[in-house]
Amino acid sequence: MRSSSTPTRPLDSRALRRRSLLGGAALLGAGTLTGCGIPSAYVDEDRRSAPDRSEGDRRLAFSNWTQYIDTDDQGRRPTLDAFSEKTGIAVTYTEDINDNDEFFGKISPVLTQGSDPGRDLMVVSDWMAGRYVSLGWVQAMDRANLPNVTAQLDPQLANPAFDPGRRRSVPWQSGITGIAYNRRTLGRELKSTADLWAPDLKGRVTLFAGLDEALGLLMLSQGADVAAWGTDDAHRAMDLVQKMVDGGHVRRFTGNDYTSDLASGAAVACQAYSGDAVQLTASNPDIAFVVPEEGGELWAESLMIPNRAVHKRNAEQLIDYYYQPEVAAELAAAVQYICPVPAAQKVLADSGDKDKAELAENPLVFPTEDMRARLRTMRDVTSAERPGLHKVWGRITGV
Repeated sequence: MRSSSTPTRPLDSRALRRRSLLGGAALLGAGTLTGCGIPSAYVDEDRRSAPDRSEGDRRLAFSNWTQYIDTDDQGRRPTLDAFSEKTGIAVTYTEDINDNDEFFGKISPVLTQGSDPGRDLMVVSDWMAGRYVSLGWVQAMDRANLPNVTAQLDPQLANPAFDPGRRRSVPWQSGITGIAYNRRTLGRELKSTADLWAPDLKGRVTLFAGLDEALGLLMLSQGADVAAWGTDDAHRAMDLVQKMVDGGHVRRFTGNDYTSDLASGAAVACQAYSGDAVQLTASNPDIAFVVPEEGGELWAESLMIPNRAVHKRNAEQLIDYYYQPEVAAELAAAVQYICPVPAAQKVLADSGDKDKAELAENPLVFPTEDMRARLRTMRDVTSAERPGLHKVWGRITGV
Protein backbone atom coordinates (compact mmCIF):
# COMPACT_ATOMS: atom_id res chain seq x y z
CA MET A 1 0.00 0.00 0.00
CA ARG A 2 1.23 3.51 -0.75
CA SER A 3 1.91 5.78 2.18
CA SER A 4 -0.95 7.97 3.36
CA SER A 5 0.98 11.04 2.27
CA THR A 6 0.79 9.99 -1.35
CA PRO A 7 -2.22 11.50 -3.09
CA THR A 8 -4.51 8.94 -4.65
CA ARG A 9 -6.28 9.34 -7.93
CA PRO A 10 -10.01 9.89 -7.52
CA LEU A 11 -12.15 6.89 -8.36
CA ASP A 12 -13.63 7.28 -11.80
CA SER A 13 -15.60 5.23 -14.29
CA ARG A 14 -12.81 4.24 -16.62
CA ALA A 15 -12.78 0.59 -15.52
CA LEU A 16 -16.50 0.40 -16.28
CA ARG A 17 -16.00 2.05 -19.63
CA ARG A 18 -13.17 -0.27 -20.64
CA ARG A 19 -14.90 -3.42 -19.43
CA SER A 20 -18.38 -2.14 -20.08
CA LEU A 21 -21.75 -3.80 -20.46
CA LEU A 22 -22.27 -5.04 -23.98
CA GLY A 23 -24.51 -2.98 -26.21
CA GLY A 24 -25.90 -3.61 -29.65
CA ALA A 25 -22.65 -3.29 -31.58
CA ALA A 26 -20.80 -5.95 -29.62
CA LEU A 27 -23.62 -8.43 -30.09
CA LEU A 28 -23.09 -8.54 -33.82
CA GLY A 29 -21.68 -11.61 -35.48
CA ALA A 30 -18.35 -11.80 -37.27
CA GLY A 31 -19.86 -11.91 -40.76
CA THR A 32 -22.18 -8.92 -41.07
CA LEU A 33 -23.19 -5.65 -39.53
CA THR A 34 -26.75 -5.91 -40.75
CA GLY A 35 -28.08 -3.86 -37.83
CA CYS A 36 -26.09 -0.95 -39.23
CA GLY A 37 -27.01 -1.69 -42.83
CA ILE A 38 -23.42 -2.58 -43.70
CA PRO A 39 -22.99 -5.96 -45.40
CA SER A 40 -19.84 -8.10 -45.47
CA ALA A 41 -18.11 -6.60 -42.44
CA TYR A 42 -15.27 -9.14 -42.57
CA VAL A 43 -12.13 -7.78 -44.21
CA ASP A 44 -9.79 -10.19 -45.99
CA GLU A 45 -6.10 -10.14 -45.13
CA ASP A 46 -5.07 -8.68 -48.48
CA ARG A 47 -7.27 -5.60 -47.91
CA ARG A 48 -6.03 -4.64 -44.44
CA SER A 49 -2.78 -2.79 -45.03
CA ALA A 50 -2.09 0.60 -46.58
CA PRO A 51 1.17 2.05 -47.94
CA ASP A 52 3.21 2.81 -44.84
CA ARG A 53 4.33 6.44 -44.67
CA SER A 54 6.38 5.98 -41.49
CA GLU A 55 9.84 6.50 -42.95
CA GLY A 56 9.06 9.85 -44.52
CA ASP A 57 6.31 10.99 -42.15
CA ARG A 58 7.56 10.80 -38.56
CA ARG A 59 4.28 10.89 -36.70
CA LEU A 60 1.41 8.71 -35.50
CA ALA A 61 -2.08 9.07 -34.01
CA PHE A 62 -2.80 7.18 -30.77
CA SER A 63 -6.33 6.72 -29.35
CA ASN A 64 -6.60 5.75 -25.68
CA TRP A 65 -8.89 5.91 -22.65
CA THR A 66 -8.93 8.85 -20.27
CA GLN A 67 -6.44 8.90 -17.40
CA TYR A 68 -4.59 5.87 -18.74
CA ILE A 69 -1.09 7.29 -19.14
CA ASP A 70 1.42 9.12 -16.97
CA THR A 71 1.01 12.90 -16.70
CA ASP A 72 2.86 15.55 -14.74
CA ASP A 73 1.57 18.60 -12.87
CA GLN A 74 1.58 20.63 -16.08
CA GLY A 75 -0.50 18.05 -17.93
CA ARG A 76 2.41 16.81 -20.01
CA ARG A 77 2.91 13.11 -20.69
CA PRO A 78 6.54 12.39 -19.80
CA THR A 79 6.87 8.94 -21.39
CA LEU A 80 5.30 10.09 -24.66
CA ASP A 81 7.46 13.20 -24.71
CA ALA A 82 10.56 11.07 -24.15
CA PHE A 83 9.53 8.76 -26.99
CA SER A 84 9.17 11.68 -29.39
CA GLU A 85 12.51 13.13 -28.32
CA LYS A 86 14.25 9.78 -28.75
CA THR A 87 12.72 8.80 -32.10
CA GLY A 88 11.67 12.05 -33.74
CA ILE A 89 8.14 10.68 -34.06
CA ALA A 90 5.45 13.20 -33.09
CA VAL A 91 2.48 11.58 -31.34
CA THR A 92 -1.05 12.93 -31.57
CA TYR A 93 -2.49 11.46 -28.39
CA THR A 94 -6.29 11.54 -28.07
CA GLU A 95 -8.38 10.34 -25.13
CA ASP A 96 -11.34 9.54 -27.36
CA ILE A 97 -12.25 6.04 -26.16
CA ASN A 98 -14.95 6.32 -23.53
CA ASP A 99 -16.71 2.99 -24.00
CA ASN A 100 -15.85 -0.19 -25.92
CA ASP A 101 -19.21 -0.33 -27.68
CA GLU A 102 -19.34 3.37 -28.43
CA PHE A 103 -15.87 3.29 -30.00
CA PHE A 104 -16.74 0.12 -31.91
CA GLY A 105 -19.77 1.86 -33.36
CA LYS A 106 -17.74 4.92 -34.29
CA ILE A 107 -14.94 3.11 -36.07
CA SER A 108 -16.85 0.19 -37.60
CA PRO A 109 -18.15 1.98 -40.74
CA VAL A 110 -14.64 3.18 -41.55
CA LEU A 111 -13.00 -0.20 -41.07
CA THR A 112 -15.73 -2.04 -42.94
CA GLN A 113 -15.39 0.29 -45.93
CA GLY A 114 -11.59 0.08 -45.95
CA SER A 115 -11.07 3.79 -45.33
CA ASP A 116 -8.27 5.52 -43.41
CA PRO A 117 -9.24 5.16 -39.73
CA GLY A 118 -7.47 8.40 -38.79
CA ARG A 119 -5.47 6.64 -36.07
CA ASP A 120 -2.54 4.27 -36.08
CA LEU A 121 -2.94 2.79 -32.62
CA MET A 122 -5.85 2.14 -30.25
CA VAL A 123 -6.44 0.45 -26.89
CA VAL A 124 -9.45 -1.81 -26.39
CA SER A 125 -10.46 -4.45 -23.85
CA ASP A 126 -9.45 -7.96 -24.79
CA TRP A 127 -13.04 -9.22 -24.94
CA MET A 128 -13.72 -6.53 -27.55
CA ALA A 129 -10.33 -6.99 -29.18
CA GLY A 130 -11.52 -10.48 -30.06
CA ARG A 131 -14.28 -8.91 -32.17
CA TYR A 132 -11.77 -6.84 -34.11
CA VAL A 133 -9.61 -9.89 -34.77
CA SER A 134 -12.53 -12.08 -35.85
CA LEU A 135 -13.78 -9.35 -38.19
CA GLY A 136 -10.33 -8.89 -39.72
CA TRP A 137 -10.23 -5.23 -38.69
CA VAL A 138 -6.70 -5.08 -37.30
CA GLN A 139 -3.31 -5.69 -38.84
CA ALA A 140 -0.75 -8.30 -37.86
CA MET A 141 2.28 -6.70 -36.25
CA ASP A 142 5.82 -7.35 -37.45
CA ARG A 143 7.33 -9.15 -34.47
CA ALA A 144 10.83 -8.31 -35.73
CA ASN A 145 9.97 -4.71 -34.84
CA LEU A 146 8.94 -5.69 -31.29
CA PRO A 147 12.03 -7.18 -29.60
CA ASN A 148 11.17 -5.72 -26.19
CA VAL A 149 7.67 -7.16 -26.37
CA THR A 150 9.10 -10.57 -27.21
CA ALA A 151 11.57 -10.39 -24.34
CA GLN A 152 9.46 -8.71 -21.65
CA LEU A 153 5.76 -9.59 -22.10
CA ASP A 154 4.26 -11.36 -19.10
CA PRO A 155 3.89 -15.02 -20.15
CA GLN A 156 0.42 -15.17 -18.59
CA LEU A 157 -0.76 -12.58 -21.11
CA ALA A 158 1.06 -13.95 -24.15
CA ASN A 159 -1.47 -16.36 -25.65
CA PRO A 160 -5.11 -15.30 -25.36
CA ALA A 161 -7.56 -17.53 -27.17
CA PHE A 162 -8.62 -14.72 -29.51
CA ASP A 163 -5.04 -13.94 -30.59
CA PRO A 164 -2.53 -16.77 -30.02
CA GLY A 165 1.00 -15.43 -29.85
CA ARG A 166 -0.27 -11.85 -29.67
CA ARG A 167 0.19 -11.28 -33.40
CA ARG A 168 -2.48 -8.56 -33.56
CA SER A 169 -2.61 -7.23 -29.99
CA VAL A 170 -0.15 -6.26 -27.25
CA PRO A 171 -1.30 -5.60 -23.67
CA TRP A 172 -1.18 -1.98 -22.55
CA GLN A 173 -2.18 -2.73 -18.95
CA SER A 174 -3.87 -5.62 -17.20
CA GLY A 175 -6.10 -6.36 -14.22
CA ILE A 176 -7.93 -8.96 -12.17
CA THR A 177 -11.60 -9.52 -11.48
CA GLY A 178 -11.95 -10.77 -7.91
CA ILE A 179 -13.78 -9.94 -4.69
CA ALA A 180 -13.62 -6.81 -2.56
CA TYR A 181 -15.16 -6.57 0.90
CA ASN A 182 -15.10 -4.60 4.13
CA ARG A 183 -13.24 -6.68 6.69
CA ARG A 184 -14.23 -4.56 9.67
CA THR A 185 -17.94 -4.66 8.88
CA LEU A 186 -17.97 -8.35 8.01
CA GLY A 187 -15.71 -9.40 10.86
CA ARG A 188 -14.05 -12.24 8.94
CA GLU A 189 -12.15 -13.00 5.76
CA LEU A 190 -13.68 -13.98 2.44
CA LYS A 191 -11.66 -16.57 0.55
CA SER A 192 -13.97 -17.81 -2.19
CA THR A 193 -16.61 -16.43 -4.52
CA ALA A 194 -18.97 -18.93 -2.87
CA ASP A 195 -18.46 -16.97 0.38
CA LEU A 196 -20.56 -14.20 -1.17
CA TRP A 197 -23.62 -16.39 -0.65
CA ALA A 198 -23.27 -16.60 3.16
CA PRO A 199 -26.63 -15.90 4.87
CA ASP A 200 -25.38 -12.83 6.73
CA LEU A 201 -24.52 -11.16 3.40
CA LYS A 202 -28.09 -11.28 2.12
CA GLY A 203 -28.94 -7.98 0.44
CA ARG A 204 -25.38 -6.70 0.86
CA VAL A 205 -23.69 -8.18 -2.24
CA THR A 206 -23.30 -6.59 -5.68
CA LEU A 207 -22.33 -8.28 -8.94
CA PHE A 208 -21.27 -6.81 -12.25
CA ALA A 209 -24.06 -6.13 -14.71
CA GLY A 210 -21.99 -7.03 -17.76
CA LEU A 211 -22.00 -10.64 -18.93
CA ASP A 212 -18.33 -10.50 -19.92
CA GLU A 213 -17.39 -8.91 -16.61
CA ALA A 214 -19.32 -11.19 -14.26
CA LEU A 215 -19.41 -14.61 -15.85
CA GLY A 216 -15.79 -15.72 -15.57
CA LEU A 217 -15.57 -15.39 -11.79
CA LEU A 218 -18.94 -17.10 -11.33
CA MET A 219 -17.96 -20.05 -13.48
CA LEU A 220 -14.62 -20.38 -11.72
CA SER A 221 -16.43 -20.64 -8.40
CA GLN A 222 -18.20 -23.74 -9.73
CA GLY A 223 -15.04 -25.44 -10.96
CA ALA A 224 -15.32 -24.61 -14.65
CA ASP A 225 -12.25 -24.25 -16.85
CA VAL A 226 -12.87 -20.71 -18.09
CA ALA A 227 -10.27 -21.08 -20.84
CA ALA A 228 -12.49 -23.75 -22.40
CA TRP A 229 -15.93 -23.27 -20.84
CA GLY A 230 -19.12 -24.50 -22.44
CA THR A 231 -22.63 -23.11 -22.46
CA ASP A 232 -23.63 -25.60 -19.76
CA ASP A 233 -21.02 -24.00 -17.48
CA ALA A 234 -22.44 -20.55 -18.23
CA HIS A 235 -26.05 -21.59 -17.61
CA ARG A 236 -25.09 -23.31 -14.36
CA ALA A 237 -23.53 -20.09 -13.11
CA MET A 238 -26.47 -18.00 -14.27
CA ASP A 239 -28.92 -20.38 -12.59
CA LEU A 240 -27.15 -19.78 -9.29
CA VAL A 241 -27.33 -16.03 -9.74
CA GLN A 242 -31.03 -16.25 -10.59
CA LYS A 243 -31.58 -18.16 -7.35
CA MET A 244 -29.71 -15.50 -5.39
CA VAL A 245 -31.69 -12.72 -7.05
CA ASP A 246 -34.97 -14.46 -6.32
CA GLY A 247 -33.96 -14.81 -2.67
CA GLY A 248 -33.03 -11.14 -2.31
CA HIS A 249 -29.36 -11.95 -1.75
CA VAL A 250 -28.01 -9.67 -4.50
CA ARG A 251 -28.40 -5.99 -3.65
CA ARG A 252 -28.02 -4.89 -7.27
CA PHE A 253 -26.01 -5.27 -10.46
CA THR A 254 -23.46 -2.54 -11.07
CA GLY A 255 -20.94 -0.96 -13.32
CA ASN A 256 -18.00 0.75 -11.72
CA ASP A 257 -20.39 2.40 -9.27
CA TYR A 258 -19.87 -0.66 -7.07
CA THR A 259 -17.02 1.37 -5.56
CA SER A 260 -19.45 3.90 -4.07
CA ASP A 261 -21.63 1.12 -2.60
CA LEU A 262 -18.61 -0.46 -0.97
CA ALA A 263 -17.18 2.83 0.28
CA SER A 264 -20.52 3.94 1.77
CA GLY A 265 -21.29 0.60 3.40
CA ALA A 266 -24.38 -0.01 1.28
CA ALA A 267 -22.61 -3.16 0.08
CA VAL A 268 -20.28 -5.26 2.20
CA ALA A 269 -18.90 -7.53 -0.53
CA CYS A 270 -18.84 -7.42 -4.32
CA GLN A 271 -17.21 -8.42 -7.55
CA ALA A 272 -14.41 -5.91 -8.09
CA TYR A 273 -11.45 -4.90 -10.25
CA SER A 274 -7.92 -4.92 -8.88
CA GLY A 275 -7.17 -1.47 -10.30
CA ASP A 276 -9.98 0.07 -8.27
CA ALA A 277 -8.91 -1.87 -5.20
CA VAL A 278 -5.54 -0.10 -5.13
CA GLN A 279 -7.38 3.19 -4.68
CA LEU A 280 -10.12 1.84 -2.40
CA THR A 281 -7.68 0.32 0.08
CA ALA A 282 -5.55 3.45 0.06
CA SER A 283 -8.64 5.44 1.10
CA ASN A 284 -9.96 2.81 3.53
CA PRO A 285 -7.61 0.08 4.82
CA ASP A 286 -10.63 -1.93 6.02
CA ILE A 287 -11.45 -2.74 2.40
CA ALA A 288 -9.67 -5.82 1.11
CA PHE A 289 -9.35 -7.33 -2.35
CA VAL A 290 -8.92 -11.07 -2.73
CA VAL A 291 -8.26 -13.42 -5.61
CA PRO A 292 -10.56 -16.34 -4.69
CA GLU A 293 -9.00 -19.66 -3.79
CA GLU A 294 -10.57 -21.27 -6.84
CA GLY A 295 -9.27 -18.51 -9.11
CA GLY A 296 -9.72 -14.96 -10.33
CA GLU A 297 -10.03 -13.69 -13.89
CA LEU A 298 -6.99 -12.10 -15.51
CA TRP A 299 -7.77 -9.63 -18.30
CA ALA A 300 -6.01 -6.96 -20.31
CA GLU A 301 -6.59 -3.91 -22.45
CA SER A 302 -4.51 -4.10 -25.54
CA LEU A 303 -2.84 -1.99 -28.18
CA MET A 304 -3.97 -2.73 -31.72
CA ILE A 305 -3.14 -1.29 -35.15
CA PRO A 306 -6.34 -0.83 -37.16
CA ASN A 307 -6.61 -1.66 -40.84
CA ARG A 308 -5.36 0.96 -43.30
CA ALA A 309 -3.32 2.76 -40.63
CA VAL A 310 -0.67 4.70 -42.53
CA HIS A 311 2.04 4.85 -39.83
CA LYS A 312 2.26 1.18 -38.90
CA ARG A 313 6.02 1.05 -38.38
CA ASN A 314 5.88 4.16 -36.18
CA ALA A 315 3.13 2.55 -34.12
CA GLU A 316 5.21 -0.58 -33.67
CA GLN A 317 8.09 1.57 -32.44
CA LEU A 318 5.87 3.12 -29.80
CA ILE A 319 4.50 -0.26 -28.70
CA ASP A 320 8.00 -1.64 -28.28
CA TYR A 321 9.17 1.49 -26.46
CA TYR A 322 6.59 0.92 -23.72
CA TYR A 323 7.98 -2.57 -23.18
CA GLN A 324 11.32 -1.25 -21.99
CA PRO A 325 11.25 -2.03 -18.24
CA GLU A 326 12.19 1.54 -17.29
CA VAL A 327 9.33 3.00 -19.34
CA ALA A 328 6.87 0.33 -18.22
CA ALA A 329 7.78 1.11 -14.60
CA GLU A 330 7.03 4.80 -15.08
CA LEU A 331 3.66 4.01 -16.62
CA ALA A 332 2.83 1.47 -13.88
CA ALA A 333 3.62 4.01 -11.17
CA ALA A 334 1.10 6.37 -12.74
CA VAL A 335 -1.84 4.13 -13.62
CA GLN A 336 -1.40 1.37 -11.00
CA TYR A 337 -2.96 -1.48 -12.92
CA ILE A 338 -1.15 -4.79 -13.37
CA CYS A 339 2.00 -4.09 -15.33
CA PRO A 340 2.44 -6.44 -18.33
CA VAL A 341 6.24 -6.12 -17.99
CA PRO A 342 7.34 -8.10 -14.90
CA ALA A 343 10.88 -6.67 -15.12
CA ALA A 344 9.48 -3.23 -14.27
CA GLN A 345 9.07 -4.42 -10.69
CA LYS A 346 12.81 -4.39 -10.07
CA VAL A 347 13.11 -0.96 -11.65
CA LEU A 348 10.61 0.43 -9.14
CA ALA A 349 12.13 -1.50 -6.23
CA ASP A 350 15.59 -0.09 -7.00
CA SER A 351 14.38 3.45 -7.75
CA GLY A 352 15.30 4.93 -4.38
CA ASP A 353 11.81 6.37 -4.14
CA LYS A 354 9.84 5.10 -1.13
CA ASP A 355 6.43 5.19 -2.80
CA LYS A 356 7.67 3.46 -5.95
CA ALA A 357 9.44 0.82 -3.90
CA GLU A 358 6.20 0.16 -2.01
CA LEU A 359 4.32 -0.08 -5.29
CA ALA A 360 6.77 -2.74 -6.44
CA GLU A 361 5.59 -4.87 -3.52
CA ASN A 362 1.88 -4.36 -4.27
CA PRO A 363 0.47 -7.67 -5.55
CA LEU A 364 -2.28 -5.82 -7.40
CA VAL A 365 0.37 -4.27 -9.64
CA PHE A 366 2.90 -7.12 -9.62
CA PRO A 367 1.07 -10.32 -8.59
CA THR A 368 2.87 -12.76 -6.33
CA GLU A 369 3.57 -16.29 -7.55
CA ASP A 370 0.82 -17.59 -5.27
CA MET A 371 -1.65 -15.13 -6.76
CA ARG A 372 -0.52 -15.89 -10.30
CA ALA A 373 -1.20 -19.58 -9.72
CA ARG A 374 -4.85 -18.69 -9.14
CA LEU A 375 -5.33 -16.43 -12.17
CA ARG A 376 -7.22 -17.66 -15.21
CA THR A 377 -8.02 -16.07 -18.56
CA MET A 378 -11.54 -16.56 -19.85
CA ARG A 379 -12.08 -17.44 -23.49
CA ASP A 380 -14.27 -15.04 -25.39
CA VAL A 381 -18.00 -15.46 -25.76
CA THR A 382 -18.47 -16.31 -29.43
CA SER A 383 -20.89 -14.52 -31.72
CA ALA A 384 -22.98 -17.70 -31.90
CA GLU A 385 -23.19 -18.02 -28.10
CA ARG A 386 -23.72 -14.39 -27.28
CA PRO A 387 -27.39 -13.79 -28.20
CA GLY A 388 -28.69 -16.73 -26.17
CA LEU A 389 -26.49 -16.08 -23.13
CA HIS A 390 -27.13 -12.36 -23.20
CA LYS A 391 -30.89 -12.92 -23.33
CA VAL A 392 -30.77 -15.02 -20.15
CA TRP A 393 -28.32 -12.71 -18.40
CA GLY A 394 -30.37 -9.66 -19.34
CA ARG A 395 -33.48 -11.25 -17.83
CA ILE A 396 -31.60 -11.96 -14.58
CA THR A 397 -30.02 -8.53 -14.27
CA GLY A 398 -32.88 -6.46 -15.66
CA VAL A 399 -30.51 -4.83 -18.14
